Amino acid sequence: MLFPPTPLFTENSVPDLSGKVALVTGANSGIGKETARVLLAKNAKVWIACRDVSKGKAALKELKQRTGRDAHLLKLDLSNLKSIKDAAEEFSRQENQLHILFNNAGVMGPPVETITDDGYDLQFGTNVLGHFYLTKLLLPILISTAKSSSEGTVRVVNTSSNAYLLSGLEFDTFKDGPKRRADSTYRLYGQSKTGNIIFSAELHRRYQHQGIISTALNPGIIKSQLGRHHNDLMQRLGNMILAWDISYGPLTQLYAGTSPEAAKLGGQYLIPWARIGTPRADTQDPQLGKELWTWLEEQVAV
Repeated sequence: MLFPPTPLFTENSVPDLSGKVALVTGANSGIGKETARVLLAKNAKVWIACRDVSKGKAALKELKQRTGRDAHLLKLDLSNLKSIKDAAEEFSRQENQLHILFNNAGVMGPPVETITDDGYDLQFGTNVLGHFYLTKLLLPILISTAKSSSEGTVRVVNTSSNAYLLSGLEFDTFKDGPKRRADSTYRLYGQSKTGNIIFSAELHRRYQHQGIISTALNPGIIKSQLGRHHNDLMQRLGNMILAWDISYGPLTQLYAGTSPEAAKLGGQYLIPWARIGTPRADTQDPQLGKELWTWLEEQVAV
């Protein structure tokens, strides 16, 4: 995936999205902000969800300057389950439709000792559990939107990474403990990206008949702030040698979320740029999907 072919799907390929409501997590910077920009330019009503309100407001201002259109801000901390519940409730008070949910936010490579407010590995807790809980809480509005829309479907787009190849799932490292503390932050990141793919496939199995089209994707190696926990030399070298310009970052997830042909790709894993990929076999195992889903449900049970 270091040198994908020239993209056939570009920003100009995104159809007019008038009347559509989209929510993008982690949209105050990087790929999320670029995704929000294109959605706004294509006339969607866009909500950007982020943890830091001041950074979110700065992103709103920039998006307005670049597109001439106003986005909406939703405070969301994916490392805090109460914050997720509050955000979902606030969104549901403000909106009665949601056509595209981009589970885009992520954290990569923090110090191993960092955990979520609820005691989970920061990467798995944010990247997987946080997005699972947000999606679960928004299922009623997603399903009702699918029923009332002309297409009869909505999209949930889950951003993974080629780093999923670093690891499968080790359930006893999802929460903090000695085994997790002795682990590598990079394996834990790969595990979270594997979790994104498995969750996406299981979401498709469970809710496709209610109009939810769930896909997972690798957006490519993109110059962004995701690697902010890496040492400066590593990040500089990666950006100089391997990373693609940020403009390429949103292409695959925009394809998944907006392209008419992607409406037939529920359960698939996409790779740069806007192509169908073949992920590792275990990520498509229904039994593993069921086991992960059960664990996730247990963590957010009232």
